Amino acid sequence: MTRAPLREEVAAAARRLAHEGLLVGTAGNVSARSGDEVAVTASGVALAGCRPEDVTVVAPDGTVLEGALRPTSELALHLGVYADTAAAAVVHTHAPWSTALACVLDELPVLHYQQLLLGGSVRVAPYATFGTAELAAGVRAALDGKQAALLANHGSVAVGGSLDAAVENALLLEWLAALHHRASALGEPRLLTAEQQHDVVEQALATHYGNPQENA
Repeated sequence: MTRAPLREEVAAAARRLAHEGLLVGTAGNVSARSGDEVAVTASGVALAGCRPEDVTVVAPDGTVLEGALRPTSELALHLGVYADTAAAAVVHTHAPWSTALACVLDELPVLHYQQLLLGGSVRVAPYATFGTAELAAGVRAALDGKQAALLANHGSVAVGGSLDAAVENALLLEWLAALHHRASALGEPRLLTAEQQHDVVEQALATHYGNPQENA
């Protein structure tokens, strides 16, 4: 089985996130899982120009299967998420709005119904030094039942059932973080109640919200 397509997909996702302003320089990392193999961006790579050869393929225990470069220092975070969940991809960024909120909040509350796509309120994992088992454990706990988490004074993590979905979740989280900042600058944000959130879920299920539909 060739690993080239998976490495190219991860590289392309990194370039897109850099273009969107979520990845700056070498800060951040992206991975995707295919079967028992994980393709992840290498340490020290300028992500705006990420190439397939800048992506390393590893086994679930971290053993390098393909690639000349050492995997990201946050490899334990990525592998831990895959061990815990059925996620197909993990995106870790130092996106500006998400990181700013992660320096202030203990949780991102629900201001807009689209946040329910991430599982509702977004938890903030306690601060820990990058690349440590402590950080990985905190992120795994914060992601429980969610599609995204914030890392205190550090950044954000988003997951998804596909690499595209994880990227979209990272972009959505950044939009929500910016929304929270702007709303807070205007006054006390009005949160969606549990009942309102429930009604959104019911309406989304009834209307197949977010999925293309043919005219009847």
